Amino acid sequence: MNRQPTASLTGSMPAERISKVRIFGVPISRMGMKQTVQYLSEAVERRQPHQVITANPIMVMAAVHDERYRSMMQEAELIVPDGTGVVWAAKHVGEPVTERVAGYDLLQELMRAGEPKSWKVYMLGASTEVVEAAANKLKDAYPGIQIVGCRNGYFTEDQDQEIIQHIVQTAPDLLLVGRSADKQEPWIARYKQQLQVPIMMGIGGSFDVLSGKLKRAPLFFQKLRIEWLYRLLQEPWRFKRMLTLPKFAVKVIREKEKVTKY
Repeated sequence: MNRQPTASLTGSMPAERISKVRIFGVPISRMGMKQTVQYLSEAVERRQPHQVITANPIMVMAAVHDERYRSMMQEAELIVPDGTGVVWAAKHVGEPVTERVAGYDLLQELMRAGEPKSWKVYMLGASTEVVEAAANKLKDAYPGIQIVGCRNGYFTEDQDQEIIQHIVQTAPDLLLVGRSADKQEPWIARYKQQLQVPIMMGIGGSFDVLSGKLKRAPLFFQKLRIEWLYRLLQEPWRFKRMLTLPKFAVKVIREKEKVTKY
């Protein structure tokens, strides 16, 4: 298996040179949290647009079955191993990543990195009540961060340009998009050249957790790598979606020699 160059902790690292492992055609970064935060901090300094995808097995399987979704993921500047299943798959095929880089944790680390520099953040997604509550929590936790925009995620395609215009006018360093995975990643990919935001990251249900609407899994669940189970207990309607997880595991085991060759 061909290993790509390992990202250095010093100096800028072009996106194409980040050490990655391909899981069914999806290029997953092998960088740990510290390297990832430093890399993205440098992207902010350079004002270099980056779509950041926090990948889990459900998204990888979507890429397997949908060529357009796969192409979109392949064109993203950075895909981090969010799901424990992705971390397991990389290790199973002999191409381990440094560690899991959970989207919620990455968000918090970016806030810590950006606070001394007064980074500007635009929050897009969830309901108005939830996203505003999440914004207030971030302001309280990181008073140096500037929340320059806050909008719910319930909008139609004919409203896209209005939203994009407002984002461009506020010139954020970080755009957080909290919609469903089938909407947020394609939306960012479609408009990232217009948006020109250094960090554009889909964060799924993180606004719900930030706002206090949902609780994050306790450390016990995190250590056992079953956060998905805790979330399922809070949102039983996700059951059908979660059936993809064992399908992913079976596919990795059955096609071990092919996983990185897609």
